[in-house]
Amino acid sequence: MGRTALVTGAGRGIGRAIALRLARDGVRVGVHYGSSADAAKQTVEEITAAGGEAFAIQARLGAPGDADALWTAFDEHADGLDILVNNAGVLGGRIPFADVTEATYDEVFAVNTKAPFFVTQQGLSRLRDGGRIVNVSTRITHGAHTPELMAYAMSKAAIDTFTATLAKELGPRGITVNAVGPGATDTDMNTTRLATEEGRAAIAAQSPLRRVAQPADIADVVAFLASDDARWVTGQWLDASGGSML
Repeated sequence: MGRTALVTGAGRGIGRAIALRLARDGVRVGVHYGSSADAAKQTVEEITAAGGEAFAIQARLGAPGDADALWTAFDEHADGLDILVNNAGVLGGRIPFADVTEATYDEVFAVNTKAPFFVTQQGLSRLRDGGRIVNVSTRITHGAHTPELMAYAMSKAAIDTFTATLAKELGPRGITVNAVGPGATDTDMNTTRLATEEGRAAIAAQSPLRRVAQPADIADVVAFLASDDARWVTGQWLDASGGSML
């Protein structure tokens, strides 16, 4: 029996790249989206055109009942799960600390922290023993402090704790739980910063490799953690920022 994955926020950016990479590895992929129906459809079509299997499911994330709605939609397409990738997230904007509103703070934590918690909790009855959970975090939880992204970093720091603690909880079932920490990546989230030569050069200079990360760079790391090759790695936060923390 082939493996089945669910990737949240898989219509665009890093999530899309993860879905495409897992499909190339022979995994049947659930492409979750919140509002980007056309983008999710394109992801599914690209996977199927290459000979893979995929299906799209829609669900908002962060409000009461959202996780249940997601899994109800998933159950219409699959009878079990092997890989869960909690990728969906929002930045909340680059906002000075004094200007962060309660509404922005609540949205960031609802999508980035609450949603993965309850999506995972409700998905455990579907996740097979020996499965994989990969959470997409950020490099800025490990020292690259950015004041205008404080709420975002706090929401992801909670995910890092969630990752390590859940690994202990699920270890007896042979399920590994890990997180990846990307840096600035060439996605919609960084469109403005990458729109100029100066901005692109500044981001590229953060890495000793002197280039801007592509979504596929992160997806390949996630694919490793989702594979049997990573069977002895659990509870870890893996720097996927091109060495920008050096």
